[in-house]
Amino acid sequence: MDAFRAFENESLLSSYSAPARWDPFRRPLDSIQPWQFRLLAAVMLVVTSLSLAENLAVILVTFKFKQLRQPVNYIIVNLSVADFLVSLTGGTISFLTNLKGYFYMGYWACVLEGFAVTFFGIVALWSLALLAFERYIVICRPLRNMRLKGKHAALGIVFVWTFSFIWTIPPTTGWSSYTTSKIGTTCEPNWYSGAYADRTYIIAFFTTCFIVPLLVILVSYGKLVWKLKKVSDAQGRLQTTRRPERQVTRMVVFMIIAFLICWMPYATFSILVTAYPSIELDPCLAAIPAFFSKTATVYNPIIYVFMNKQ
Repeated sequence: MDAFRAFENESLLSSYSAPARWDPFRRPLDSIQPWQFRLLAAVMLVVTSLSLAENLAVILVTFKFKQLRQPVNYIIVNLSVADFLVSLTGGTISFLTNLKGYFYMGYWACVLEGFAVTFFGIVALWSLALLAFERYIVICRPLRNMRLKGKHAALGIVFVWTFSFIWTIPPTTGWSSYTTSKIGTTCEPNWYSGAYADRTYIIAFFTTCFIVPLLVILVSYGKLVWKLKKVSDAQGRLQTTRRPERQVTRMVVFMIIAFLICWMPYATFSILVTAYPSIELDPCLAAIPAFFSKTATVYNPIIYVFMNKQ
């Protein structure tokens, strides 16, 4: 009799227990249809293929032709390298995981992908800030007769990679973490945690890796546009004397606009989730900004090829 009651109580507890927690490393999210994962995989295949081909072409062409080996082009090649690596790691892995519908590669592969995509993405953003600052130095000449040389561009590139590494390695060592997204096929910084350590990291990360470079871009180009307008009003020769500088400046401005169009939705989404960690969002809706941001790696080489006659 006691054994029967024990069995009955166990059955009742099992029937009223909470549903099993979804594990993104073992199975797809139930609310997402298989065709939706296949659609995301197809999109990532197209974006990744275009990005790898275009950025590799920019790198090879720049190294092949000696006349293109100029300080400003060192920074553009650095941007192409970062975009190429974003697609090689994040794009390829995202394509494969969406084919399966979940992050079947496991936890440590998720950490690696989250770190790599974040690291190379921040390198790309700071490369745009470095380009803007370089244009400001060349055209506005705040340092008078100082000319930008290869060693200056190299120092800037070393700073970009070192600074980006410093701010993207902490989640792998315990200050916050890299985790799967809401849809479960990509990995990213843990925007969703309400823990104090996670929130402090996200705030510091956004300040140093988004707000600061964005301010550098806005200030540099604000001063540059003001300088060009002032010189244009004073000299009718601007069209011939500074035409190369204007062409490169216009190219970089378009690159920045394209980058912000791609990344601003993701940044806005991340800030929203960090500020309100308990907010409930549809996984498909939450995935759109992250996948859309990966298209930034396609736009930069297109703008570079079409806007640079060299």
